[in-house]
Amino acid sequence: MHPKESSTKLSTVFVHNKTNRFCVYRLASLMRVRLAQTQPNQYSAAFGFKHNFWRRCVFTIVEAAGWPIWLLIIASLIAVTLITERAIFLRSKKIAPPALLDEVVKELKQRGVSPQMLTRLSDGSPLGKVFAAGLKNIKNSPEVMKDSIEEAGRGASHSLERFLTTLGTIASISPLLGLFGTVIGMIEIFGSQNAGGAAPAELAHGISVALYNTAFGLIVAVPSMIAYRHFRAQVNSLTIEMEEQAIKLVEIVHGERK
Repeated sequence: MHPKESSTKLSTVFVHNKTNRFCVYRLASLMRVRLAQTQPNQYSAAFGFKHNFWRRCVFTIVEAAGWPIWLLIIASLIAVTLITERAIFLRSKKIAPPALLDEVVKELKQRGVSPQMLTRLSDGSPLGKVFAAGLKNIKNSPEVMKDSIEEAGRGASHSLERFLTTLGTIASISPLLGLFGTVIGMIEIFGSQNAGGAAPAELAHGISVALYNTAFGLIVAVPSMIAYRHFRAQVNSLTIEMEEQAIKLVEIVHGERK
């Protein structure tokens, strides 16, 4: 083969391969751009479909349950809010810090009682308020110090029980609200009766009102009662723990305990 022909063929092959690589690279770039443009739209469409699906389901249930369901919806929103608030507030480390007694005793031995110390304890935690009430009467007899601690402890216990009465009330009245919706549904069922018989649409609506309200009343009542019982037991436990810590402080201050 002539050298010039060989070089011509090699250059042709090189140009052809270079052109193919450029085409493949260009095609891959276009595919990436296309995927970047289409995937967000697909994700947003899927999310929008799910969102619309659940919204339609909720609206369908509310429409089928009738207007009595709104009372239970309001009760459920209040219950969720109170449960969340109490779960955040009633934490043992926040109410009765484990190391607080040792810190107070150490500071008493080093510097004694100071207004800054009492202010810091009162602003810190419920147990700190109890300690501050007792340390204000540190120069009095142990009985006077214990009485002041008991008064502060009753106030702290009352603050721990905040909103629990409302939560217990919701747990108690939710089945009654469901029963009220059931009665409304039964009234609609009997109201659908006429000389020609019962209207199927009105009869079905009355049955759905009765059943949905009964079920939703139980759905609201059961978790609310569980949360109420749990928080009540937690408050009792924290109150006993604060009393024990306060008694230890009195005994340490007056030399009855080391």
